[in-house]
Amino acid sequence: MVKELATKYEPQNVETAITDRWRQRDAFKAVPDERDDRYVIMMPLPNVTGALHMGHAMDNVLQDLLTRWHRMQGDNTLWMAGTDHAGIATQAVVEKRLLELEGKTRHDLGREGLVDRIWQWKDQYQKRIVSQQVAMGCSCDWDRQRFTMDPVCARAVTWTFFSMFRDSLIFQGDRMVNWDCHLQTAVADDEIEHKTVDGHFWHLRYPVSDPQPGEPEYVVVATTRPETMLGDTAVAVHPAPGTILRERLKQAQEKLAEASDKTRDECAEEVERLETRITEVLPKLEKLAQMAAAGRSLNLPIQGRQIPLIADEWAKPELGSGCVKITPAHDPNDYEVWQRHKDRVAAINLLNPDGTLNENAGPCQGLDRFDARKKVISTFEDLGLLDHIEDRKVEVGHSDRSKTPVEPFLSLQWFVKMSDVDGGVVCGRGLDHEFKVPGLAQAAIDAASEWESHTGRSLTFHPDPERYRNTYVNWLSEKRDWCISRQLWWGHRIPIWSCDSETPNVGEALGQLLNAHPEILCARLQLADGTSRILNADNPSTEEGGRILVCLRDPAAHEEVALGLEAIGLVQDPDVLDTWFSSALWPHSTLGWPNPENAQVDDGQRSLAALAGNSDCLDYFYPGSCLVTGRDIITLWVARMIIMGLYNLGDMPFTDVFLHANILDGKGERMSKSKGNGIDPVDIIERYGTDAMRYVLCEMQTGTQDIRLPVQAISPFTGNTIDLATAKHGQNIFTYLCPESGKEFDVLGTLEGVPAAKMVSDRFDVGRNFCNKLWNAARFALLNLEGYEFDASRSNKLMTEDRWILSRLAAACEGVHQQLSEYNPSAAIGLAREFFWGELCDWYLEAIKPRLKEGGDDAGTAQQVLATCLDQVLRLLHPFVPFITEELWGSLRDIAPIRGISSPLADNELLCLAAWPEQWQEFRQEKLEQSFGRSQDLIRTLRDLRARHNVPPRQPLEVRIKVANENAQDFMDLESLILHLGALSSISAGPDQVRTIDSAASVSADIEIYVPGVIDLEKEKLRLADQLEKTGKRLEGSQKKLANENFVSRAAPEVVERERHLVEELERELTSIRENLAALEDQS
Repeated sequence: MVKELATKYEPQNVETAITDRWRQRDAFKAVPDERDDRYVIMMPLPNVTGALHMGHAMDNVLQDLLTRWHRMQGDNTLWMAGTDHAGIATQAVVEKRLLELEGKTRHDLGREGLVDRIWQWKDQYQKRIVSQQVAMGCSCDWDRQRFTMDPVCARAVTWTFFSMFRDSLIFQGDRMVNWDCHLQTAVADDEIEHKTVDGHFWHLRYPVSDPQPGEPEYVVVATTRPETMLGDTAVAVHPAPGTILRERLKQAQEKLAEASDKTRDECAEEVERLETRITEVLPKLEKLAQMAAAGRSLNLPIQGRQIPLIADEWAKPELGSGCVKITPAHDPNDYEVWQRHKDRVAAINLLNPDGTLNENAGPCQGLDRFDARKKVISTFEDLGLLDHIEDRKVEVGHSDRSKTPVEPFLSLQWFVKMSDVDGGVVCGRGLDHEFKVPGLAQAAIDAASEWESHTGRSLTFHPDPERYRNTYVNWLSEKRDWCISRQLWWGHRIPIWSCDSETPNVGEALGQLLNAHPEILCARLQLADGTSRILNADNPSTEEGGRILVCLRDPAAHEEVALGLEAIGLVQDPDVLDTWFSSALWPHSTLGWPNPENAQVDDGQRSLAALAGNSDCLDYFYPGSCLVTGRDIITLWVARMIIMGLYNLGDMPFTDVFLHANILDGKGERMSKSKGNGIDPVDIIERYGTDAMRYVLCEMQTGTQDIRLPVQAISPFTGNTIDLATAKHGQNIFTYLCPESGKEFDVLGTLEGVPAAKMVSDRFDVGRNFCNKLWNAARFALLNLEGYEFDASRSNKLMTEDRWILSRLAAACEGVHQQLSEYNPSAAIGLAREFFWGELCDWYLEAIKPRLKEGGDDAGTAQQVLATCLDQVLRLLHPFVPFITEELWGSLRDIAPIRGISSPLADNELLCLAAWPEQWQEFRQEKLEQSFGRSQDLIRTLRDLRARHNVPPRQPLEVRIKVANENAQDFMDLESLILHLGALSSISAGPDQVRTIDSAASVSADIEIYVPGVIDLEKEKLRLADQLEKTGKRLEGSQKKLANENFVSRAAPEVVERERHLVEELERELTSIRENLAALEDQS
């Protein structure tokens, strides 16, 4: 006895059981075998700072969609799961928690103590993240999951650092970085959020030293950060201010000459401003330029230092005073000026790591930077040197990690050299396909151009290849060196030991170590000018002076060598590597590079080594296939993964990058837990079901536009939903007031004494409705398969509706496959849904009801076709909605163990391992589809006529179709089907069909449909008159278009031709409507 499906779909009763079934069968296992076709997705690893949000859900669902699709196609499919240690973010959240709960700082615990606390945090939240991913249906090989600081990945990090250090691609130097004073570390440009805030320009006067007659007594400079003036080392004026101002005036005059009425006044004001500036300001600027050329100086207030007046093109004569203060240690543009004037300009660092000012700040030493700002302004006022204050909107960079303003900061950091280097860079060193590139950035640029790797791979972006390629290439083209050091305790500690070259006896002792360990140690002498040279056992001399830097390739494996380095006076660098360094290695570090044979995996995990005569995991699964991520990660992940894959292995880590939309809340703000507008995917799953969530996320991914997802909270007081876009806040941005009870609730769940609320979005109702309809329709179809048995001979007994639905199935299978190939999940699921609902359920099931009722062989044929279509549509839908389709698959297999038409379809106990649908091209009959389509249009028209004239749905009707002979036969060939679907008593078709006076009518371009006996003559006249007016207006509009010369000459030829055809159709339609109206008038 076949178990009948429940009458209602309850996700919670299905999803846990299905997950257990997949786990028991080890359904997602990926191990090297004899298959040549493989598909590899490396998860853009979530960090362990906390739980996943809807942005992660989008990312994971789309990865799973592609993974399941390729697995069903027979590819050996690996989706590598894992998590990222996320150095800055994770240390920040643990330090914050430590301070809030225990009142302690990291220094109270010490380095080892803090790191131990973070490992505990990591273990807790890694489990939570994995549980969320499992709930979302992620079909990863969970026995392979990695962590960026596990032994497998950590080894790859230090080996890569060692190779790059050896190749002079990693170096240490004083550079300008973004400094997070709160976290006391450098942060990347990509981790900066620029915010426009209310601020000021403070205009300060710097007295001229010993002014001569005709010279100004002071120079005015403007700044948004007055405290930085304490570190000023020059003031710049343009060397040719007159030339620049006259060029700007000429440009403004040309712009005015071409200005529209809307912009003319603005352009005229700019011309007048520049003319006034040339008259009033230029003489002083030219005098200052002469003074700069003569080597004159200014007095720096407060500090009492002399600073040079220099000529440099960074100064803009058309702006402000035309002069600019130069603070090389705290401004990236001033840093570049310093590089051009090192003979006269110095760099003075004012900041301590915590944002207080150091001893170079004079009287402001020890003050916080913002307190120092107040003191500087006050002092300038007291000295009479504050010229004026200007209110301005200013852009301030904020750390994405601490949400605090960052400071440009000159500091000693480690960098990866991204620019071209003399002699080039060797990629894939030691491999058969080793090759050279000009530099690391150029190698990654070439990978997205016409270059191909030795395996024929290059990089393509989806769904907008040109747009995203430009973003990728433009960022790389700057070839900025990558700062990879972070002043943290959590992360991969930099494997460098160093000491001063004058350390007693270090040269000889180091030579002995280098001689004993030549493969795992690389030593360099860094000279005062920033260059370095290799030190080796044969030449350990350090006579030039400088700093000795020694890299140990694998500190975890060679602790005794590290102790040996420390014994001779070297100290390990305290910094850790940028998180993105280890992330960049993820596509190959997870597979055991550099040597899978001895990769140290955890207990219970799959080996990475070669087993059972097959390749090891690195050889088999690298290069990979696709990276799925958000477009804001192009520079952080995509570019750097490409660079590291090419450098270490000489090939691409993936060939395709699928960039999905970002999820915004109802106000258009990006979702984030820290903003109080994030939604936990598990909350959605508990309320709507996993497949409902997945369906909506897939349907929303239509292209490059960000997605708005209105957020509601479930009131902990009433249980009702509250729209957060309109709700009033409570005591902070994370609390709201329940409009019914007036009580406060918390959306983060962190405030003691304030009830927490779950976040949801009613947009997922669409997904729940889809799943319910899928369940109910499939259940109805299964009920109609009672007693079904497979018979291959029925392939010769197919009726018209059978052949039509199989043709539509072929089209659906082809269309879904094509849309997934083009990374268009929304269109793909739309095609699958339309076939199932719009064609299989709405039309085919209705068409075969008489056959199923009558029984016999015709019923068996209909059941066989129905079972086959249901089999195939479940396969089509499975990558999108895996749980409900897996459950329905089990019921289908119970009631119809063998499906197929002329031969049985390949079967599998689990749908996730079943074959992707066949193409069914032998059943494709486009002419039949067109004929059937006309009949469908007829039935729809008749249903509309019944509704319009209040005719009961099952009342038999006579129908006459006035149509050309060549199309009339299409209707007559499907006569019995039309009679059944339309509930008709008779049907006739041909060009000689006559409309009776009491016939309801529907008129289109090439067909007229008459239904005698149902018309209310007066109402019909009004309807036709209305149709006449609307059609006439449409015709008039099209005729005006064609009469417009601009339209005809500028529009695409096919557009113009389409408009001409439309005019012809509308003219025919008008003629028909007029004839029908005339006939009614004659009968009146």
